[in-house]
Amino acid sequence: MTTLTVYHLKTCDTCRKAVKALLNSHDLTLVDVRADGVSEAVLKDIAASVGWEALLNTRSTTWRGLDDSEKTDMSEAKAVTLMITHPTLIKRPVITDGTDITVGWKAPQQERWL
Repeated sequence: MTTLTVYHLKTCDTCRKAVKALLNSHDLTLVDVRADGVSEAVLKDIAASVGWEALLNTRSTTWRGLDDSEKTDMSEAKAVTLMITHPTLIKRPVITDGTDITVGWKAPQQERWL
């Protein structure tokens, strides 16, 4: 059985669905992005793999609540800093087996892990 690390938010319905589906076929290490936090090094690794644009959730209420100055001139470094400060800006779930990394829980991610 493959061990997966799932970066999630326990209050996120999509994350709950993903975890429930993955429990049947994988051992899971769950990391709650709000309660446990995600280190800068891990966020940089994920951003380097999938692109910070894919990782930064610009559709969240947290994003909408930011000052316009925080949303402009976005770069990977600025995005990582924002995601450390506001973990709910991380698009979820982030799932990794140590080699592959996916973000979200739509058909391509489900096909990859199930």
